[in-house]
Amino acid sequence: MSTALQGRTFKYGNDIDTDIIAPIRFLMTTDPKELAKAAFADYDPDFQKTVQSGDVVVAGTNFGCGSSREHAPICLKANGVSCVIAENFARIFFRNAINIGLPVLECAEAVQGIDAGDEVAVDMTTGMIRNLTKGQSWQAKAIPSFMMEIFTAGGLVNYTRQRLAAGEAGA
Repeated sequence: MSTALQGRTFKYGNDIDTDIIAPIRFLMTTDPKELAKAAFADYDPDFQKTVQSGDVVVAGTNFGCGSSREHAPICLKANGVSCVIAENFARIFFRNAINIGLPVLECAEAVQGIDAGDEVAVDMTTGMIRNLTKGQSWQAKAIPSFMMEIFTAGGLVNYTRQRLAAGEAGA
């Protein structure tokens, strides 16, 4: 995974829960291609029609609240969403996103300055978020190096496999 991301934004409000991100009727599978159909299916039917690989989801406070289902970040990643920027995240969603390799950044100022459809560039290494449409930029909370390694590996399972293969199991 590249640490430089660029895409068009989809913007949502506060308290977007996992039932909104991945409605329960889609959860009879763990196949990411099938789960991709779930993303915002009832909340934003245009999402499925218009999302492109590299696009970015931007949301307010408490993104991913609700149940602990891992399906929510999986369906976003399966749609090609490269990153989620929010004022803050529900902790279980935040951890699930890291585990599956979906980058998440917290930056209230960026959320306030980004509108739906804006083109943004994100440097995951520095946490810099630039709104290319408006010519603005913001500094997100830094991502610790161990999380960057997990994102780069494509998720915790791949990261662990790579470490085991390299003989770093006890490291």
